[in-house]
Amino acid sequence: WSLSGNAATTGSFIGTTNETPLVFKIKNLKSGIIDSAQRNTAFGFKSLFDNTTGWNNVAIALRALQKNTEGYSNAAIGNFALYENTTGYDNAAIGNSALLYNTTGYSNAAIGNSALRRNTSGSYNVATGNSALTSNTSGSNNTAQGFNALFDNTTGFSNVAVGSDALYSNTTRSNLVAVGD
Repeated sequence: WSLSGNAATTGSFIGTTNETPLVFKIKNLKSGIIDSAQRNTAFGFKSLFDNTTGWNNVAIALRALQKNTEGYSNAAIGNFALYENTTGYDNAAIGNSALLYNTTGYSNAAIGNSALRRNTSGSYNVATGNSALTSNTSGSNNTAQGFNALFDNTTGFSNVAVGSDALYSNTTRSNLVAVGD
């Protein structure tokens, strides 16, 4: 490939002609990979770095999905998003440190910096807003919409909080609904 461009009369491409993954490096350190066998895409320093058999994952940004080994169908966009995930699957994390400590939790959606940050094994949670459900560890089936909504929740389940700081101090109680600040 020429820096001034190439004439492409039959089509040009950057890539491989076999099943070998296309790896991008900076200073000889992996900074991106496209792997058709496992159908993973990763861009960013150490994103999907420990992946062994995980498949259908997308990791974009510094250390996104870094510790994933077997988890599949995850999307991590943001520095340290889904960083600790090992076997969790069907998770979506958008924002710096979103679902940071998730290891085995599945079917979670976290949108916002530090949303569901401390979740390890909780599943079926939806957190939208910076620091929403940030302290949750194993609580499941929670919905938090707004800055700091359900912030202190750790193991409570089936809660709905809509609004900034809604149900902020709840830690373990379940089946609660709060709308408003």
